[in-house]
Amino acid sequence: MKAISLALVLLVVRVMGTAGHPLVLSWWSPIAYLWHDAAVVLTFAAVEVLLRRQPRLVWALYGVLAAYAVLNVPIERALSSPLTWTMWRAAGGPLADSIRHYATLVNVALIGIGLAVAWLGPTAVRRVHPRPLLLALLACAVLGPHAAARVDTQGRERNALTALGSSVTVGRAVSAEPRDWRASAIAAPADDRLQRLRGTAAGRNVVVVALESTGARYLGLYGAGEDVAPNLSELARSAVVFENAYAVYPESIKGLWSVLCSLAPAFNTPAESQAKLPCHSMASVLGQKGYRTALFHSGRFDYLGMDAIIRGRGFDVLADAGDIGGVRESSFGIDERSAVAGILRWIDAAPEGRPFFVTYLPIAGHHPYETPDRGPFPDHDEFGRYRNALHYGDAALGELRRGLEARGLDRQTLWIVLGDHGEAFGQHDGNYGHTFQLFDENVRVPYVIAAPGLVPAPIRARHVVSLIDTAPTVLDLLGISSPRGYEGHSMLEGESRMALFFTDYSLPLVGLRDGPRKIIHDMRSGRTRWFDLERDPGESFDLSSAHADEVRRYRALLGSWVHRSRWDAAAR
Repeated sequence: MKAISLALVLLVVRVMGTAGHPLVLSWWSPIAYLWHDAAVVLTFAAVEVLLRRQPRLVWALYGVLAAYAVLNVPIERALSSPLTWTMWRAAGGPLADSIRHYATLVNVALIGIGLAVAWLGPTAVRRVHPRPLLLALLACAVLGPHAAARVDTQGRERNALTALGSSVTVGRAVSAEPRDWRASAIAAPADDRLQRLRGTAAGRNVVVVALESTGARYLGLYGAGEDVAPNLSELARSAVVFENAYAVYPESIKGLWSVLCSLAPAFNTPAESQAKLPCHSMASVLGQKGYRTALFHSGRFDYLGMDAIIRGRGFDVLADAGDIGGVRESSFGIDERSAVAGILRWIDAAPEGRPFFVTYLPIAGHHPYETPDRGPFPDHDEFGRYRNALHYGDAALGELRRGLEARGLDRQTLWIVLGDHGEAFGQHDGNYGHTFQLFDENVRVPYVIAAPGLVPAPIRARHVVSLIDTAPTVLDLLGISSPRGYEGHSMLEGESRMALFFTDYSLPLVGLRDGPRKIIHDMRSGRTRWFDLERDPGESFDLSSAHADEVRRYRALLGSWVHRSRWDAAAR
């Protein structure tokens, strides 16, 4: 019976995919980790019986299922998750360099072992009596949900097949009444140093730089031992530096929507769905005020629905790697020096006296962290290459800044420099990259507002802010009223609000930061983690059991917020 061989393949894949990761050990653990595999094998066994007169079709189905499970092993080893539909959508041409990066001898060998087991398995298990094993698998599948409620597998019970079918239903919000979702439960005095900046940048040019995959913790500006971004640190010497800024979504495309439009992206919805949604983007508002507007991206607009986010949003010029052309190219895009040169050429073409608004999206910082030239940091591992990539992106920021200074525009320009999301390097087990978790390494980002001549000394603002606050903050600095419909608030109000965030790439996670409190809720398992970031900045100790009432309140708020965002997107 080929179902027994498939069970063997899935067991081997499970061992290879979870090797090196700590597992929760209890009497329930074997069932909790294996019940998805049991369910797949039982389903295949039923199909095998139904198609017993079509053996070739059964063989073909077995081969496809076994091979797909085996080919997911490198993905699970790298990301602690098999491919989901969302991850499949992301695995396009621009990721070719990242995908090639994992074509290692170890991964090739593991795939070879898995395929060998799939090939030899039917012969090896030919004499195994299937009934006892199928009954054991049935018991495992039936008891699986019960075991999962007692063992936090962090999604590792999923296999390559069930990950494709897993989703979370988001219902209608209980109440459609307007509310301030981010109102903080913690009273704190407003920072009046920021309130004095309102309207002080009126008439200035605006440059927004969204640094790719740049977590705050890796920068000297935020306490890192070695400064990978000296140009940003130099800019921050006369700037407002926000200590606790958070991305709404730990991925660039949907994150850009929140920055430009001050709207949260919808949960479990592709970026393309934003195409027809109304949005008072910064570009459209400033264009109506007489600004020239442009967006330059050293990557490619055709990746993951970026076109839907930016087209028709008020930009006079949209230029990506294909439009700019570069000295060096990768699957992601072009070198940053060519992108900066394109921006400066566009600025030089401006009519005299007309202000400009330019958004610059460098691709430097994205995996696999390749740079045209070798950087100053040891590059024997991914983290070293990442720091060199951040340094390379920072060099482009410095070149752009010097270009404006050479044109006499430095004291006529407002700078907003932020990280579009963070990047993880195993600070928490299995957490690599940026899209899969909501720990601070994934969502806490640098945020700097610089306006040479307006901020004589650096201001370190400690209240919690969100990237969704960017558009109203820029308009507030320029003395322009924000249009109705923004979900963000001006950071210059100086009030601490909650930052809300979510991810749906693999596990459906929602979270918030409220003062020192950090909440991460798994909508699939119903588990919630509560951290005190003042005492535990590494998010190592879950204190949810000691704050049960508070956890319930935050969890209800997060659930309503996600429901509202999904249904608002459908209704717009």
